[in-house]
Amino acid sequence: MSLPPLVEPADELTIDEVRRYSRHLIIPEVGMAGQKRLKNAKVLVIGAGGLGSPALLYLAAAGVGTLGIVEFDTVDESNLQRQIIHGQSDIGKSKAQSAKESILETNPNTNVVLHEVRLDNDNVFEIFEPYDLIVDGTDNFATRYLVNDAAVLLGKPYVWGSIFRFDGQVSVFWAEHGPCYRCLYPEPPPPGMVPSCAEGGVLGVLCASVGAAQVTEAIKLLTGIGDPSLGRLNIYEALDLNWRALKVRKDPNCAICGENPTVTELIDYESFCGAITEEAADAAVGSTISVKQLSEWIKLKDNGEKDFVLIDVREPNEYEINKIPGSVLIPKADFQTGVALEKLPQDKQLVFHCKSGVRSAEVLAIAKGAGFSDAVHVGGGVVAWVDQIDPSQPSY
Repeated sequence: MSLPPLVEPADELTIDEVRRYSRHLIIPEVGMAGQKRLKNAKVLVIGAGGLGSPALLYLAAAGVGTLGIVEFDTVDESNLQRQIIHGQSDIGKSKAQSAKESILETNPNTNVVLHEVRLDNDNVFEIFEPYDLIVDGTDNFATRYLVNDAAVLLGKPYVWGSIFRFDGQVSVFWAEHGPCYRCLYPEPPPPGMVPSCAEGGVLGVLCASVGAAQVTEAIKLLTGIGDPSLGRLNIYEALDLNWRALKVRKDPNCAICGENPTVTELIDYESFCGAITEEAADAAVGSTISVKQLSEWIKLKDNGEKDFVLIDVREPNEYEINKIPGSVLIPKADFQTGVALEKLPQDKQLVFHCKSGVRSAEVLAIAKGAGFSDAVHVGGGVVAWVDQIDPSQPSY
């Protein structure tokens, strides 16, 4: 459905701005009035990563007057495959600062406001309040639900996007005019069920496709043109070059925007979404070793003083990137189906590891449930191993 413009027009465009935005001005649906609205708009982008990178650059290029950035991370080399707002010389730099520099190079007229903090219950209302529109480029469920609930409670619209491997999703959520994120996803998936991009990967160029679609929705909302994707979930399949749309209706029983809401204030989102299952958390208590401990165990094993099997539960393509010496690969999925349990030795201690310790904790719970009571897992996984023990290997 069409909606009125989200912001009022600025008083005027300068001569330089008329030249810069001339290709917008000659589009009847945008014109001078639409461009003035963009100039007067204040948009907050959460994250300067895969989705935030193209979104920030295109919002700036389009002439959005004020861009806020919520980002606390630093630029890593593995970001550069998809986070095009950063470059080689930005490695180690604040992502927020790096993004600001690129934005001002794209459009020096943009007012860039940095929020170099982790978004949480204590700061979300204060950060959101000055902005007309939120663009959500986050990659974890806890922050997605936080963004949604804060936006609903403040009555603000936001454009949501997500990416994984070759597929992406885009929608507009605005509880005053349609569904919210909880109407679409009332509950987060079980912990460990949906791998993150860091675990499952993402085609770099997919970020540009989805991020650009988010900006298109943002421009439509700000200027009042077109039909925003309110009540539509747009699904992009890169390998088929196919967009399809699903209708999303407002849920009268929605926990926050329904007729009788049960969520009337911000909640504990980490607990709501859960980093790992309760079973995994329980299994890891007293059964977690550090990479330094593992290094000592490997030395003892080499000297014939200790015997154990080191099992990598990541995917084969991850195993090709880096590995802990002496490990054998048995993916987590094989434990979930039970196939792996038949292969495990009964006379040796089992030591599980993954990339960061989440998947290995889940496998540890399965193994303990199957009777391997002395099994342990490696906290921090390969990331900690490369960082603390063997920096000659690549990280990812």
